[in-house]
Amino acid sequence: MGVITLGEVKPTISGKRSFRPSPRHATEWPISDVSSDLTIEVGASRFALHKFPLVSRSGRIRKLLIKAKDAMISIMNLSSIPGGPEAFELAAKFCYVINIEITLSNVAMLRCASHFLEMTEEIAEKNLEARTEGYLKDMVLPNISSSISVLHRCENLLPVSEEINLLTSKLDHNFPSEAMPNIEPETPSDWWGKSLEVLNLDFFQRVLTAMKSKGLKQDMISKILINYTHNSLQGLLQKKQRVIVEAMVSLLPTQSTKSFVPMAFLSNLLKTAMVSSASTSCRSDLERRIGLQLDQTILEDILMPANSHGNNHTTLYDTESILRIFSIFLNLDEDDPMRDESEMAYDFDSPGSPKQSSILKVSKLLDTYLAKVALDTNLLPSKFIALAELLPDHARILSDGLYRAVDIFLKVHPYIKDSERCRLCKTIDCQKLSQEACSHAAQNESLPVQMAVQVLYFEQIRLRNAMNGRHNQFFFGAINGQFPQHSRSGAGSGAISPSCIS
Repeated sequence: MGVITLGEVKPTISGKRSFRPSPRHATEWPISDVSSDLTIEVGASRFALHKFPLVSRSGRIRKLLIKAKDAMISIMNLSSIPGGPEAFELAAKFCYVINIEITLSNVAMLRCASHFLEMTEEIAEKNLEARTEGYLKDMVLPNISSSISVLHRCENLLPVSEEINLLTSKLDHNFPSEAMPNIEPETPSDWWGKSLEVLNLDFFQRVLTAMKSKGLKQDMISKILINYTHNSLQGLLQKKQRVIVEAMVSLLPTQSTKSFVPMAFLSNLLKTAMVSSASTSCRSDLERRIGLQLDQTILEDILMPANSHGNNHTTLYDTESILRIFSIFLNLDEDDPMRDESEMAYDFDSPGSPKQSSILKVSKLLDTYLAKVALDTNLLPSKFIALAELLPDHARILSDGLYRAVDIFLKVHPYIKDSERCRLCKTIDCQKLSQEACSHAAQNESLPVQMAVQVLYFEQIRLRNAMNGRHNQFFFGAINGQFPQHSRSGAGSGAISPSCIS
């Protein structure tokens, strides 16, 4: 029967014998004048040991020997021990009263091995189970990063780590409700949240869910999700990206107009969700979150790529998603049960109000977006018109941005139907064009003749009012937040003007 050579025995500071591997030479372990009477097989490894020290500490080995009813049994297979040969080797040394060093890297393995081998206080005092529990309590639990490091090692110790609640109990102990909101990063380099990125997705979800239930602040949740997502999505196939994105969305803080989730992060999640064909519910959740914070958005955040699926005639951008996002901001989806009263229709009659300021920001954003997507030769007029008609008339102080977008679209799409051309131009309120825009529109051959006539007509009224000292009050009374009500055609209620199409 072979004996595994493991290393050199050296005295420790305490005076007890301790096993320390040495690159110089190795002696047989365990050191004993008594021949081995029990060989333990763990996978491909074989340990020539002695029954007495093992049964004095391990209830499992004791039971197996008693159950065998054969005093001559000399071989035992323990291949299912969590941690494999490395864990058994350390546990066996403990049985031989050789000091073993418990560390962050092996405490989870030893705790699971002690459970498997039944090395409890009922078998012997100060047994391995109690030693590992003591280390967890004194050295691991007081530090969040250390706890997460141990949890990471639990991933390879399933299902035993689950059976002994090694994960759950440590979460409950280490993340008390009263302390959770006060966890803040000190510096980017030593922030405990970064340690979560080593966890696999299943463990990460469970850890963060436990933290959320304990009251972890929403801005901290967002930072953790951003860091984990950034490190997890790199180099993954679309199928795996979909799993990551759907999981991250399920962990996002409660959505509201005052969300702590950065818009750039939500935008990148939605873009990845589209490319990876994530579930409809996942994309809808992200669209709603972006819609509720649309006044904090820049153009790059809403340039969602279209999923071409190899089709050369597909548009560059997904305008339907953006249409839904803007509709959410405007609360056009009246059947949405998740709306609260504070998120109802905007009050535009209060000059300088936050709501008015928000809608003006969004109107500029939409006009900039329209100018960008207008360059796409594959964009259908109906989709462009749907976006152009989306905002209510009082959402714009000036129509120059919309006029510029329409002008670009007409030049890039010169062969659209006359009816589509006219309907598109009717989205522009000619009374809100600046003098420079009016001058350009009057000479713009891409516009229908009727619109050019409209522009000239309102320019005449502007000049007449200026000469009469009315200071463009008819056109720009909205300086004080008051606009005359207009129809989508752009015709003013206070004047008779030529219509584009009857």
